[in-house]
Amino acid sequence: MNKLGKQDVLNMLLESECVTNSIYSVDDILQWIIKRNNELVVNIKKIPLSDCSGWKYDETEGVIRNKAGTFFSISGLIQKNNGKSVEQPILLQQEIGYLGILCSKINGVLHFLMQAKIEPGNINCIQLSPTIQATKSNFTRKHGGKEPAYLQWFVSAEASNVIVDQIQSEQSSRFLGKRNRNTIIYVEDYTTIETLPSHRWMTLGQIRKLMRVDNIVNMDSRTVISCIPYSTLSQTSPNPHCPLFNSVFKESNYSDFRKLTRKINDYKMFDDSTVRTVPLFSLSNWEFKDNAFACKTEYPFKVIFCDIEIEGREVRHWHQPLFEAIGEATFALVYCDDFGDNIRRFLCKVTPEIGAFDKIELGPTIQIEAGTESTKHDSIAEIFFSLLENKNNIEFDHHLSEEGGRFYHEQNRNLLVKASIKNFPSLPDGYIWLDYATINNLIQINNQVNIQLRNLLSLIEVKSDKI
Repeated sequence: MNKLGKQDVLNMLLESECVTNSIYSVDDILQWIIKRNNELVVNIKKIPLSDCSGWKYDETEGVIRNKAGTFFSISGLIQKNNGKSVEQPILLQQEIGYLGILCSKINGVLHFLMQAKIEPGNINCIQLSPTIQATKSNFTRKHGGKEPAYLQWFVSAEASNVIVDQIQSEQSSRFLGKRNRNTIIYVEDYTTIETLPSHRWMTLGQIRKLMRVDNIVNMDSRTVISCIPYSTLSQTSPNPHCPLFNSVFKESNYSDFRKLTRKINDYKMFDDSTVRTVPLFSLSNWEFKDNAFACKTEYPFKVIFCDIEIEGREVRHWHQPLFEAIGEATFALVYCDDFGDNIRRFLCKVTPEIGAFDKIELGPTIQIEAGTESTKHDSIAEIFFSLLENKNNIEFDHHLSEEGGRFYHEQNRNLLVKASIKNFPSLPDGYIWLDYATINNLIQINNQVNIQLRNLLSLIEVKSDKI
């Protein structure tokens, strides 16, 4: 960076993590969200596909889409692997949208401009989202709405003020190759930015504290925060006696990085599975039931159709399909501090998913989708569930929502769990212990770390007093 040196950025971020000198308190922010919720007019009801005006099943293309052919569509997808076949609906949305946060120093402390935004599928209406959260259809105004606020700050940002700029994947169990542009832009003078009633400034530490309130900080904010490139900002540990800080700031383990990339590349080279889109209504194990397109057997989700009216959106009234989870998923990241070198490591798993942009990405220790609780778990999952019985091991255990623009009332259990390396005498194929810096370096490469692991990493408070 020309205007901002690496050490400048690091110092601002660390001060923002720890500071109490913020404009508003966490309680102020929570009360603001409650007040905005009370002032909103929201009406969302489930309807049949036949009443979902503007949307139809296109017999020629075999997809459910809107009349303009924009926004997104829903196709069928079949994956074949070693004679086994998996079929499901899949969201097609190839365009890349903006997930962007503006930040600036206020009273000498870095603050982030966050939006109290409602999405039709949000379980509690308003959640904290990035400054801008817009699909390409939104900001090119293909849906007829107005230009999203703050768009020009991201379109015209100078490279020297860019802290984060990554194209990252979304839920590959629901989307086919879906990606968004995750960005954080630094603005020298915050007074040049109009603060709309829908937005408020808050520190990074406050955002992380708000993640500890169920369903307050949305998925899009979490993925942007996870992309902060701590590993490239410093190679010296500011606190040599803290396993977390050593994990974040000490030079990443090159040997582990090579092992990991070899695992990923071996899978991509030798995996013989195939994925192809098919007409949605040709899926033999799916049917319309109670106005939803659902699987005849146990499956993590179904497709529903909604009539949506929300005051204050770019478009106030519309119809659209949403994916509704059946149950809740469990995503967990296990870490250990007792490797003997005072460096915290996280247990990750190379995880293939049906809609992944390039077959496979690095995922968390545990990624158990809703509706699959009866599936047989491997030895690591068995160890994890035994660890949960000792509540002293749990650093974080909260319900956090998935993206409300496509998913209906989907909240999943997210956990950070401390363990001992003695709990894991051996690792099955696909698992690997990694320090934070190695994972963080991998995030700087597009489409290598999945959304579940990125969201869990965003929960970690990078503070010298956080052991």
